[in-house]
Amino acid sequence: MQLLVVGAGEMGRWFARHSGPDAVAFTDREPETARAAATTIESARAVPLDTDEAFDVVCVAVPMSAVPGAIAEHAHRATEAVVDVSGEMRDSVAALRSHAERCERASFHPLFSASNAPGNVPVVVDRGGQTIDRIRESLVGAGNDVFETTPSAHDRAMETVQAKAHTAVLAYALAADDVDPRFHTSLSGPLSELVDGVVGNTPEVYAEIQARFDGGTSVAEAAARIAEADRETFIKLYEEAGQ
Repeated sequence: MQLLVVGAGEMGRWFARHSGPDAVAFTDREPETARAAATTIESARAVPLDTDEAFDVVCVAVPMSAVPGAIAEHAHRATEAVVDVSGEMRDSVAALRSHAERCERASFHPLFSASNAPGNVPVVVDRGGQTIDRIRESLVGAGNDVFETTPSAHDRAMETVQAKAHTAVLAYALAADDVDPRFHTSLSGPLSELVDGVVGNTPEVYAEIQARFDGGTSVAEAAARIAEADRETFIKLYEEAGQ
C-alpha cells in the first residue's frame, strides 16, 4: 500500500506508522515539516503539495477546519481509499463523499495523543472495502480498539468528552489558586494533574475543538447554577449530578 499523508504533524505520523503501508509520502504546507516526518519512518519521503503522483491511499491529517478543503485538494490522488484522522465526522464525511466518490472512504478519530497510543479509535466507514479493512486490521494489530460509529453519534459524544471536559478543566485552572501540594485532596490532586495534561499541549487544537463542538456554554451555565445555589438548591443539584 502506497500512502500519502497530507499533514505531517503528530497524528499524520502516527497513522503512517500504524496503518500498514509499504511506503509513505508526507506532504505539508511547511515543506520542512514533511521532510522531518520522512526521517522518522523507514522508506518514507517528502513530496510537494502539488505533486502529480498517485497513491493507493490518501490520509488527511490536518486541523478540523482545514479538512474539507484538504480533501477537495488531494482526494483525486488516491486510487483506492481516502481517509482522515481529524477528530470531526460531520464535515469530514461529507467532504469524503463529495470528493472521493469512486474510492473507499472512512473517517478515523484517535482519541489520544500519539505519545499515549494505543487507545480507542472510533471510525465512520462511508464506503468500505479491502483497503479500509486492511487499515483497520493494522490499527487493531497495533493495540487500538477500533469501533464503528456514525457522524452524529461521534460528534454528539465529542461535545461531552472534549468540549465540556476541556471547559471544565481549563475553568478550574483559571480559577484555582496556587496551594502547597500537601493540601491537595483525593479530588483536587487528580484534577490538578488533569490541568497539567491539558495545558501542556497545543492550544490551537483545543481552540478548534471549542469552535467546532458545543458544550462550553452549558458547563459555564451549570457552574453558575452551583455557585448561585442556596443550601437546598445545592443539595438538589448534587443529587441530580449523581443520577
